[in-house]
Amino acid sequence: MQDVTDLAFMRVMQQFGGPDYFVTEYFRVHTDYTIEKKILRSITENNTGRPVYAQLIGQDIPALKRIAKELLQYPIAGIDLNLGCPAPVVCRKDAGGGLLRKPEKTEDIIAALRDSIPGKFTVKTRLGFESHDEFIQLLEIFRRHDLDTLTIHGRSVRERYQTPIHTDCIRHAVEKMPCPVIANGNVVDVETGIGLLAKTNAQGLMIGRGAIRSPWIFSQLRAAIANQSIKQVLRSDLLEYITLLYQEIATQTSDFDETKHVHRMKKYLIYIAQGIDDEFEHQIRRVTSADTFYLTCREFLDNNEPVPSRPPERSKIFCGFDALRR
Repeated sequence: MQDVTDLAFMRVMQQFGGPDYFVTEYFRVHTDYTIEKKILRSITENNTGRPVYAQLIGQDIPALKRIAKELLQYPIAGIDLNLGCPAPVVCRKDAGGGLLRKPEKTEDIIAALRDSIPGKFTVKTRLGFESHDEFIQLLEIFRRHDLDTLTIHGRSVRERYQTPIHTDCIRHAVEKMPCPVIANGNVVDVETGIGLLAKTNAQGLMIGRGAIRSPWIFSQLRAAIANQSIKQVLRSDLLEYITLLYQEIATQTSDFDETKHVHRMKKYLIYIAQGIDDEFEHQIRRVTSADTFYLTCREFLDNNEPVPSRPPERSKIFCGFDALRR
C-alpha cells in the first residue's frame, strides 16, 4: 500500500509473524523516472528474512522495461505489475486500475514485461474498471502470458473498497489460470481469511488493510490452518504494536518532525481504531503532538480487554467482509 507499507512497516510486521513474502510500495514509472531511493530501501535494507517483490505501476512500456531491468540488479524475488490501484490520480494517467479500460494496452505491457524479465513476473489486478463483467476478457489476456502468479482483488475499480468481493470471479480464475492465483480483499480476521480460501480455492491470500489493523493476522491464519490455538489480542497488545510502529517509523525518518510524524501515524490509526471505541477514533484523529498521541492511546488501550477480531459491520474503512464468513 502506497505510503504505508514501507521498510519500517515491513520490519514491524515481521516482529508479529509477518507474511510469507512482501511487495514493495509501487515504483511510479514514467518516461524520465529514476528509482526512488526510499522505496528501494525496502529491498536493499530489508532484514526480515522474507522475499520481496518489486512493484511497478505505469503505462510507458520502454520505461517499465528499463526500470524492471534495473531492479533485477537488486535482491528481489521478482517483478510485480500493479493493475489494481483505484486512486483517481493514478487512473487518470492510465496506470494501475486505469489501465483496465484499455485491454489491448494492458496486454502489450504484460507481453513486453514478460519477455524482458527472465525471473518471476507477477500481476495484481482488479476485476475490471467499470464492472466485474469485464473480467472474462481480462482473464484471457492473463492466460495468454506466462505469469508466475496472478493476484486478484475481487472488486472493480469503480467499487473501490465499498462492496463485498466477487468470490466467483476469483474461483473462475483459479480454475482457468495455469499459474497460482492469490485472493485479495476483505480479509480482516481468521474467519474471513479461511472463508475466502474456501470460497475461491485460491492458493494463498494477499492482505493489506487487514494487516495494518492487526499484524497478528498472518500468524493467526497459520495457526488456524495448522489446527493450533489462535492468539487472543488484548488492547495492551495493540498499544505495544502502536508504540513499536511509532518508534520504528521515527527511526527510519531522516528529517524527523514530531508534528508531521504524528499526522503520519494517523494513516495507520484510521485502520487500527476500527472496532475499538468511537471516542478513541474521534480523539486520535485530533491529536497533534507525541504527548497527546501517547496519552490518548494509553487512555483507551492500556488494559487487558480483548480486541474484537473484526471491525464493526458499519465501519467506513472495511466494508462487505461479512459475506466471507462461513
